[in-house]
Amino acid sequence: MKISPSSLGLLATAAMTSIVAAKSGPTSVAYVEVNNNPISNVGRYTLADGSNAYDIAIIFAANINYNGTAAVLFNNDQVQSTLDNAADQIQPLQAKGIKVLLSILGNHQGAGFANFASQDAAADFAGQVRDTLNQYGLDGVDLDDEYADYGTNGTPQPNDQSIGWLISALRADLPDKLVTFYNFGPSSDSLSSSPASVGSQLDYSWNAIYDTYNAPQIPGLSDGSLSAAAIDIPTTPSSDAASFAQRTVSDGYGAYMTYDLGSGDNSQYISSFTQALYGQAATYN
Repeated sequence: MKISPSSLGLLATAAMTSIVAAKSGPTSVAYVEVNNNPISNVGRYTLADGSNAYDIAIIFAANINYNGTAAVLFNNDQVQSTLDNAADQIQPLQAKGIKVLLSILGNHQGAGFANFASQDAAADFAGQVRDTLNQYGLDGVDLDDEYADYGTNGTPQPNDQSIGWLISALRADLPDKLVTFYNFGPSSDSLSSSPASVGSQLDYSWNAIYDTYNAPQIPGLSDGSLSAAAIDIPTTPSSDAASFAQRTVSDGYGAYMTYDLGSGDNSQYISSFTQALYGQAATYN
């Protein structure tokens, strides 16, 4: 599994870290809609050998907003509450070895990852992301180029350099944290034809079209950094989840992405893919 080390800088987390069994296989990813569900639920799933069913938990989602002159990072009340309650919601996951990322997506205001007008503008936004991740002890950021509504509020249309400027700025600011990409939108189009020197600065990218199996095509990212599977837990049939997991292993992809992990016990569904990925069923604890 390709999990970058992250220095949390939180003594409380370090003190509570315990030894968790390691597993072999693709990196498993859970997006959680924190407007409705707690991110902490990710840590309640374990495999028979005691290892975590999930390796990465993604807080969905903060926003890239527009203040009339520049892009600004915004957390709605539920995201902010999750961050403010890191001791209960985030640090216990990290203590188990689960990386916790903050997803960022557009908010219908015209600002997005694809329309920074300059490297300086991209670097300014990257600095805001860095400060938030460091403040709350998060392990990385996930970029989701949805709902930007480019052109709204007089904002510019996408350009091919913008996403590369942002990824490079984030990598410079966050050398030991994960930078991942949800493969969607104008930024996806730009990355598909970008130099390998841009894509190689990402840690992972995942297919964004649910209930399909189609690996992102980003120069610089190897199969070990990709999820061809895109699983929407409420709507993707468990038979598809199992089939995509089997294909993930046989095709040598290094990640398996799931979206909208809810509250309560979903272990029967999750076992449908952990059996194929790791040869073990999942238990809800």
